[in-house]
Amino acid sequence: MEGTITNFIYLICISLFIIGLKKLSSPDSARTGNLLAAAGMIGALIVTLITPLPDGDNNYPWIAGGILVGTIIGLVAAKKIKMTAMPEMVSIFNGLGGACAMLLSIVEFYNHPSGEPLLSGQIITTFFALFVGSISFTGSLVAYGKLDGFLRDSLVPPAPKVVNMLLLLIILTVSVYTMLQPELNFTYIMVVLILSLIYGVTFVTPIGGGDMPVVISLLNSFTGLGAALAGLIYGNQVMLVGGVLVGAAGTILTMLMCKAMNRSLLNVIVGGFTVSGGSTAESGDQVAKVATYADTAIMLKYAQKVMVVPGYGMAVAQAQHTVHDLEKILEAEGVSLKYAIHPVAGRMPGHMNVLLAEADVPYPKLLDLDEANREFPSTDVVLVIGANDVVNPAAKTDTASPIYGMPILDVEQAKNVIVLKRSMNPGYAGIQNQLFFGERTRMLFGDAKSSISKLIEEMNNV
Repeated sequence: MEGTITNFIYLICISLFIIGLKKLSSPDSARTGNLLAAAGMIGALIVTLITPLPDGDNNYPWIAGGILVGTIIGLVAAKKIKMTAMPEMVSIFNGLGGACAMLLSIVEFYNHPSGEPLLSGQIITTFFALFVGSISFTGSLVAYGKLDGFLRDSLVPPAPKVVNMLLLLIILTVSVYTMLQPELNFTYIMVVLILSLIYGVTFVTPIGGGDMPVVISLLNSFTGLGAALAGLIYGNQVMLVGGVLVGAAGTILTMLMCKAMNRSLLNVIVGGFTVSGGSTAESGDQVAKVATYADTAIMLKYAQKVMVVPGYGMAVAQAQHTVHDLEKILEAEGVSLKYAIHPVAGRMPGHMNVLLAEADVPYPKLLDLDEANREFPSTDVVLVIGANDVVNPAAKTDTASPIYGMPILDVEQAKNVIVLKRSMNPGYAGIQNQLFFGERTRMLFGDAKSSISKLIEEMNNV
């Protein structure tokens, strides 16, 4: 009877996970979905705590201590983290999820009863959880380093493909050899652990910083897979289903982002964006035209249709609220303003959507790639705020470019393009943007937040 009640409550918790995930598909219901999923997790934790273990020892002090420490770290991180550093925080939290699967696997191996067979489904699952969790842990740490800037794309080991294949072969060989032994040798488990941790580093290090949004999504799916495997090990339905949901969602998102970049996942993992300077389309003697605040303000005020293209530079400047203020002023003048969102803009999936939602920008104003490209030819002014590679025409014309073939926002088709940037420095792909030298393009240099504030002041004076 006790087991039936526990499983019934687990079913309710799983249902809350699924409903919450469904509601996350729309900004209008995302907050409710997040709360529902959180309620499901809290319910699962409570049921797990009150359900007696077979040996009668629930280790409540350790569990309570873990919950307390995790809650404090999570609250402090959520309060202190800047929106620009959100991708880094996601990487760290994702890595910690992988570390959990890794540590659970080690504990299972350590507690494996003497004399029990090693060649079994349980042991194979535990080895897989150890491997996947380790990759997610160290791979996420490397992704964090690349996003934060203290790990450079040039720090790539020699012959990374050969190194990775060799590591995989050794890990598989040691794992199989361990399972064929009459008794579990924990030294071999440590060898597999260390090699798997190294593989996580060598797996992510060759991938360029421009591909980090895809890598974060992929590692997130690895963490979900690790959680699902842990659920199989412990026979816990909530861990299993929750891990499957995370793994499936991460995999689907990864494939969608690869599609948005017109690249295969294998190309991202094996190739990645090359290190800076790999394009034939250099700036040469081209000169970018510079805009003034007064001219730009007049252009905006007397436009009928304006489009804003946000990028990571907007996140760095924390300019989303100022952009929303500009939107309200323009709409009061009868100007239509919308936002063009590239699927891989920013440094994690949905980065720009989150920023604009934080500034209370209505979701219907956000256009996806195809919708925006249909409207650019009839747009009077496009404001490119801190975006770079996602608006670079080289993706369509320069076969030597590392971003060649990636669908971009066709902002050059608008009547006027104003690019807000601090400097002429290239984006994450490390190549010069030919848009900057376009006939219809003007550069407005400076901090995005400050520049937009000055534009607002000029518009009030027009």
